[in-house]
Amino acid sequence: MTGQEIALRAVHDSDLPVFYRQSNDPEALRMAAFTAEDPADRGAFEAHWARVRTAPDIVVRTVLCDGDVVGHAAVYGAPGEREVTYWVDRAYWGRGIAGAALRALLAEVTERPLHARVAADNTRSLRVLEKCGFRVVARETGYAPARGAEIDELVLRSAG
Repeated sequence: MTGQEIALRAVHDSDLPVFYRQSNDPEALRMAAFTAEDPADRGAFEAHWARVRTAPDIVVRTVLCDGDVVGHAAVYGAPGEREVTYWVDRAYWGRGIAGAALRALLAEVTERPLHARVAADNTRSLRVLEKCGFRVVARETGYAPARGAEIDELVLRSAG
């Protein structure tokens, strides 16, 4: 969409309460599917973010839309198997923010290939990934804590 400024920056302590609220949205959890076992466990949430923010092999950024914290994006994992992940507040879905944030992250992290995983029925996220140059390379089944069941998952790889 036009008229909105999408930017990435380092994660600040003040972003964490926003991320916690976002990670407990029932509809967003269902779409993401592969989430924490118990998103409401504040201690586990804080431990996760402390680990993510200090790990030297993880690039994690806060996503801003017109200066407001609307989500986060990251690259993590072992060399050759590194994955992208992102989360955008449901109130901002459908505005092109996830794609803009992912493109900015891909410009910052230039190693390739990168991988991504998405619930097979999460067509919006699949479209974001495809628009950013990812292609489906495999279909797997995995346990999705947010749905309490095994579901189909697509594995994607970036070009290059």
